[in-house]
This record gives sequence, C-alpha cells and structure tokens, in this order.
Amino acid sequence: MNKVILVGRLAQDPEVRYTQSGKAVASFSLAVNRFGGGAQGQNNADFIPIVAWEKLAETCGNNLTKGQRVLVEGRLQIRSYETNDGQKRRIAEVVAQSIEFLERKQASTGDAGNIDVNSFGKDVFPEEEIPF
Repeated sequence: MNKVILVGRLAQDPEVRYTQSGKAVASFSLAVNRFGGGAQGQNNADFIPIVAWEKLAETCGNNLTKGQRVLVEGRLQIRSYETNDGQKRRIAEVVAQSIEFLERKQASTGDAGNIDVNSFGKDVFPEEEIPF
C-alpha cells in the first residue's frame, strides 16, 4: 500500500501550469513539523514537494496561499529526470489525491474547517469488523 497523509503549511503559493495536452498541474512544498532530533526539543520542518493534477490543481491554485495549513492525502512517487547538463536526478514527491483546507484563505477563523485532526487513528475496530 502506498498512502501518505501530511498536515503542514504551504511554503509558497502553488504554481499552476498546463501540460501540452491541456491538463492542469499544481506544485508546491508543504512544511511539515518533525519533532525531536534537535537540541533541547527543537522542532524542525521537512519541506515535502506536493503535486496535484487536473481539477484539484486548479482548486489549489485558486484557493491556497503561502502559510495556509492543509491536510494532504496522496501517494509517494519517486521519479527520475535528466538536467540540462546531462546529470540524472531523482526526486521524491507526494501526488495529492485530496487536500483539506484547514484554514480559510487570507484569514483563519480558528474552526479549522470543522476537521478534528487530533481524532485521526482513534477509531479502533474489533478484528471481526475489518473488511479484509
């Protein structure tokens, strides 16, 4: 299974481009806190590249801004490419399948869009109720 769920803040405004076939693609980095590992409990952030396609890309371009808090659900993708000077590079990025806006654009009202992020993973089902 390849599933990634991240909560963080946009490091920059999404950049929306269009492929030659007309598909929208948005890219941005998500700053996600990494706890521990620093001196005296310092928090560090990982800047994770996010890619969204088609309608989701357009929605991101129209509604997201730098610093806004979001939840991204998607899959991890590793791809290779060649630079202009012929060097081969690899990049890991998350291909978004859904994005929840945890804050409204421009001004946050503090209700986080009625999403309780702290409740994720609290539902535990007896084994006989698991569908696989």
